[in-house]
Amino acid sequence: MSIQPEGEDIRKAVKWVSDQRKFKPGKDLNKIIEEACIKFNLSPKEAEFLRRFVLEKCCS
Repeated sequence: MSIQPEGEDIRKAVKWVSDQRKFKPGKDLNKIIEEACIKFNLSPKEAEFLRRFVLEKCCS
């Protein structure tokens, strides 16, 4: 079961991370996620969701 926070900021952050990975493939994924959390002012809950979502998509 997955709890997905609703909100435009998290959607924008997911898209931004995806774009960053596409255009800067050598950049550290954790650094990209950190930058997204700051850029989109994500709450701790949203930041944790973003981290899990991105790592799940990346590493599965």
